[in-house]
Amino acid sequence: MKIATYNINGIVGRLPILVRWLQEDAPDIACLQELKTPDDKFPQREIERLGYRAVWHGQKSWNGVAILARDVLPVLTRRGLPGDPDDSHSRYIEAAVSGLLICCLYLPNGNPVPGPKFDYKLRWFQRLHHYAGELLDIEVPTLLIGDFNVIPTDMDVYSPERWHDDALFRPEVRKAYARLIQQGWTDALRHLHPDERIYTFWKYWRNSFERDAGLRIDHVLLSPDIAPHLRSVSVRRNPRRWNHTSDHAPVMIELDLPYVAGESR
Repeated sequence: MKIATYNINGIVGRLPILVRWLQEDAPDIACLQELKTPDDKFPQREIERLGYRAVWHGQKSWNGVAILARDVLPVLTRRGLPGDPDDSHSRYIEAAVSGLLICCLYLPNGNPVPGPKFDYKLRWFQRLHHYAGELLDIEVPTLLIGDFNVIPTDMDVYSPERWHDDALFRPEVRKAYARLIQQGWTDALRHLHPDERIYTFWKYWRNSFERDAGLRIDHVLLSPDIAPHLRSVSVRRNPRRWNHTSDHAPVMIELDLPYVAGESR
């Protein structure tokens, strides 16, 4: 089974990019972030023409997350991260797909630091940490997947000295990510590629992509019952080369699961 995450950076304006990528890489499940469109403008028909069914949580001009599954309708289990009933940002969606619980998230950026946006990021991370622990307790095969807006280590950024004061790289944020891993989650890419500099995001200016001056901020975390079945992880760099593309590249994992949807485990 192939599962991917992709910050599309505007699903309406970059729909041709999304369609081309889905056709070329054909993930079984795709998690999207930064839809930047309200629910009623989500391109459901165009996606269904490709054989995908979807659930989504949109917001005009900002944020937005979606889960796409090929030939099966994701069963929505949650819209919005619990812990703050007043949080109006569309940053979390969760669905059951083919025996897995898929948790698609778009964690806040947090800049500038210090300030209310950074404080909100830390509160959001605290809520995620609490809920992720609950997910592990129920022992359901689960993936936390998406744009975390976190650079976990110096290895995950080009020229780390330039990022020390950025909200993506602040010590408080890195510690929050480390605490998440310590709960028992497996960082899929680091599990299979522990010593490689691999990036998922490159700014648009100064030929960042061509120079490979990037960041790793898109992550796939696996619950303990899924991690042993991880077979591959790759950053799909080709879409980042296309015209009018996102500043992120998709990240895709491949799982060799011993069961399929509908079978007892």
